[in-house]
Amino acid sequence: METLRAVVTGASSGIGAATVRQLREQGWDVVAVARREERLRALCEETGASYVVADLTDDAAVAALTAEVLDGGPVHSLVANAGAAYGTDTVAEASVDGWRDMFEVNVLGVLRVVKAFLPALIESGRGDIVVMSSTAGHQAYEGGGGYVAAKHGTHSIAATLRLELAGEPVRVIEIAPGMVATEEFTLKRVGGSQDRADKVYEGVENPLTAEDVADAVVYSLTRPHHVNVDLMVIRPIAQAAQHKVARNQGL
Repeated sequence: METLRAVVTGASSGIGAATVRQLREQGWDVVAVARREERLRALCEETGASYVVADLTDDAAVAALTAEVLDGGPVHSLVANAGAAYGTDTVAEASVDGWRDMFEVNVLGVLRVVKAFLPALIESGRGDIVVMSSTAGHQAYEGGGGYVAAKHGTHSIAATLRLELAGEPVRVIEIAPGMVATEEFTLKRVGGSQDRADKVYEGVENPLTAEDVADAVVYSLTRPHHVNVDLMVIRPIAQAAQHKVARNQGL
């Protein structure tokens, strides 16, 4: 039986790193991709994955990444996980630079890697593209304008691509998580303030973990290839919607 090979972007921490671990546990050959080599090296020493350092906002870096990965063999799955959120300003007070940075990684970064690996995924005869969007890509909320707009773009890539690839042997899977407590995402969004980051999850019983989302990715990838999980929205039970979260003051 052929060993399946996946490329996972944004793999230096959080959901990406958890996905690398779980795919390796399933016996996949995995290439972990991110900008921080030290973290990638540690992850790959732990899991037996390989890695490539690349900045997905740079065309030349993505071209070099693609060449290096394809030189090592076929690719069956691309997990386009790299993403980021910056700021919680209102639209009236928004940072144009912050919005631009979010579009670069969440939309154009996904576009670059999809375009780069799509021919190889088709050639594999059983390709997968997993796009990591967000519930923010399906519902707006105050203070989230830039991230909401960017993740709507991410969602649009997945939805459009699925239509355009009808008839090709490539599944397009979108995973849209709600509140996920990872070590870096919210901390970066609020400018590095641990107190502000902690308040986001204050009183929320059992927010999702990176492992929960990685489990959703692996579940989708390991269905029989004629089964396509078009869209999986996952939230903690405490979060009924973007704006409706049960908080226990005793937690």
